[in-house]
Order: sequence, then C-alpha cells, then structure tokens
Amino acid sequence: MQQVVQFLPLILLILVMYFLLIRPQKKKERQIAEMRNNISVGDEVVTIGGICGKIVKTKDETLVIQVGADKVKFEIMRWAVSKVTNPAHKPSEKKEKAAEEEAPKKNLPKRMKKAEDTVAEETVDADVNSDVNSDVNSDVNAVEETAEAVAEEAVTEAPAVETEAETSEEK
Repeated sequence: MQQVVQFLPLILLILVMYFLLIRPQKKKERQIAEMRNNISVGDEVVTIGGICGKIVKTKDETLVIQVGADKVKFEIMRWAVSKVTNPAHKPSEKKEKAAEEEAPKKNLPKRMKKAEDTVAEETVDADVNSDVNSDVNSDVNAVEETAEAVAEEAVTEAPAVETEAETSEEK
C-alpha cells in the first residue's frame, strides 16, 4: 500500500503529460495527414520551404505543382506540403450548386432582370425604413413617458421652497 502511494504522484504526472502533450500532438498529426491525403488537382498549397504553387498532378507519394508566372512545374513529396491555402473543392460550393439547381431558372431579358432587381431593392429599402421609423417612434414615446414620470415625481416630492420675500415678511 505504501509503495502505491509513493508511485501515485509519478502516475498522475504521466497522465497529465499524456492529456496535455501527447494527445493534442497526435490529434494535430491526424489533421495534417488528412489534409495531405485530401489534396487534389487545382488546390493552391504552400510547401514547408515556403514555395507557393498550384497542384497540377497527384500521385501516391508525390505531387506536381506549378509555380510562378512562367508556370514552372516541379515534383514534390506529399509530406512537404505545409498547408492548403485555396482548396479547389469546397463542400459549401456543392450545397450552393444543389440549391441553384433546385430553384427554377428564369430566362429573362436584361431589361427585365434589371427592373426585377430594382423592385426587390426598393422593397427591401421600404421594409428597412418602416422598421427604423417604428423603432424611433417607440423610443420617442418611451423618452416622453420617462420625462413625464420624472416631472410628476419632482412636483410631488419637492419640499415647499420659501422665497426671500416670504421669509423677510415673517421677520
């Protein structure tokens, strides 16, 4: 029993080290490995050496990136990618495309589209103005009510003030 008590601080230290150092490091390594495995053609990447380029071709362990205005292509190892700055595929884009496909598309002439856009803008402006006006009116009413309440309190609670003329007459 006494030996267990002696090793208890050591065991607690090892557990704390695991949860504060080892576990977060493994989680970060998994995220980096997932990022490197999900690299696809068209992604813009930065290498660990600081080279920025666009992925042109992917292989199992290597990537071909295109760099600079001259569009120089060279091959790098997958592990040399530090981060993906601009992914070619985004999950949110797929959802937006699906939503656009579901909505019926209207083929209107340009003049009709412009007229439709201006009507929509005017409607939004009118809604905003009415909301602002109602908010301002309610604020003004609240201030007026508060001012009236304060004035009533001042009149009822104010002590009778004698003027100098009244005090001189009494003397």
